[in-house]
Amino acid sequence: MQDNIIIFDTTLRDGEQSPGASLNVPEKVEIARQLARLGVDIIEAGFPVSSPVQFDAVKQISDSVDVTVAGLARAVEGDIKAAYDALRQSDHFRIHTFIGTSDIHIKEKFRDDRYGKSLKAKRKTILQMTRDAVAYARTFTDDVEFSAEDAGRTDTSYLAEVLEAAIEAGATTVNIPDTTGYTMPAEFGAKIATLREQVSNINKVVISAHCHNDLGLAVANSLAAIQNGARQVECTINGIGERAGNASLEEIVMALKVREDYWGSTTNINVKEIFNTSKMVSAFTGLIVQPNKAIVGDNAFSHEAGIHQDGVLKNSQTYEIISADLIGKSHTRIVLGRHSGRHGLVDRLKALGYHPSDKELQKIYERFLELPDTKKEVFDDDLRMLMGDEIHGLPEHYHLEALQVTAGTSALSTGTVSIKTRDGVIHESAIGDGPVDACFRAIDRALNTDFRIESYRVRSVTAGRGAQGEVLVRVRKGDRVFMGRGISTDIIEASVLAYIYALNDARAAEDEQEAASVLPSDIV
Repeated sequence: MQDNIIIFDTTLRDGEQSPGASLNVPEKVEIARQLARLGVDIIEAGFPVSSPVQFDAVKQISDSVDVTVAGLARAVEGDIKAAYDALRQSDHFRIHTFIGTSDIHIKEKFRDDRYGKSLKAKRKTILQMTRDAVAYARTFTDDVEFSAEDAGRTDTSYLAEVLEAAIEAGATTVNIPDTTGYTMPAEFGAKIATLREQVSNINKVVISAHCHNDLGLAVANSLAAIQNGARQVECTINGIGERAGNASLEEIVMALKVREDYWGSTTNINVKEIFNTSKMVSAFTGLIVQPNKAIVGDNAFSHEAGIHQDGVLKNSQTYEIISADLIGKSHTRIVLGRHSGRHGLVDRLKALGYHPSDKELQKIYERFLELPDTKKEVFDDDLRMLMGDEIHGLPEHYHLEALQVTAGTSALSTGTVSIKTRDGVIHESAIGDGPVDACFRAIDRALNTDFRIESYRVRSVTAGRGAQGEVLVRVRKGDRVFMGRGISTDIIEASVLAYIYALNDARAAEDEQEAASVLPSDIV
């Protein structure tokens, strides 16, 4: 009899904590709907107490999908109550509470004497806080998950005490996070096995694993946990997350599927939706999937060596253990163009996993009709970029009305911009070290800004001379960082749009001071 492995997706919580990633509420809701189509068992939607935007995102997601939605909360009543308030309208929800248990976390995060003056005393306090938090969460729901933060570096005997206390208080899932990606697979698997032996009431709960990729072992550690009794894994699409990321959902799921003979385990994932989900998350977050990424990278089904090509042409199984079709990466090329109608566009968007509202569709269709003027064919990735551009949904304090550039090897680069603000249109020019720099300087003059550009990235969205270019910029003002994204067949225009987007993001943050731009780091 096969075991079913529960897939707990934390793309919208831990994944969003990736450096450079930022999702607004409409984007999160769209991704959550796609995660539901993918078949994940639980969606961790965010950390409700951290900001009004986070609270609203968790609330809207729980209202939008028929999947168990989890909200994260520290082991304090205020966090737990906020999670409940955000989730309470949902038919199925989970409160996920956590506390640090390793010596370094206890000594540093609970250094105040009110938690105890010695490590032994502080450990007792952590035990009591665990009991109290889980018991309080159980007053709102019978689905409570407890995480021992930094379990990978926690003394196993003490960890067993904490988990036993959490289970006694009513936890239904206990999570063993390798928060810093510190452990080796054999070591992490052995820790799970030891806990199964030492925690007297462990048979009452589901054991979960949440692994980070600091040493590139997140997937290996997650599989080691499954091998030793874990029946839930916490993972993200494309492996995004804090620092080097989390365990990759697609890699875990396909490892279990391809080697079902070895694992004897299944999941509820509809693997046909893996590719669309990966592409959607990449388009919305602006985090590019590396070409050699397992399962979903551009090179995952490419062969260059002559011997490999010959073998694949004769029988694909000579060098491919997974077919592209299996994960929804079809080789069929459906191309839209100038004469494609609205229905054709809608059908193709649905096939890619997008279900825009009527208002969104009107804007997307107008943008779609403009594309054939600059490129002959419109590919799937063009449509993904259009969706990402429209669903970002920031208030437009600043809008690019016009752009003109003069550049050459024997002349100074000059950029002239016309930017529409709520007070009218501002025209400004500047010279710079190249056309992009000149345009950025002109924008700074026009809007009197003093942002510092930390990174500037360009990539081609699709192939060919008419390909759209995507530009991602990261700007800083004081201790705040903002991301901007722009797409166009003109890379200079894309650069200007990205910079203006970042400025709009900064202005929106000023208008809503309570909203946190970055989630707390290093959480489970």
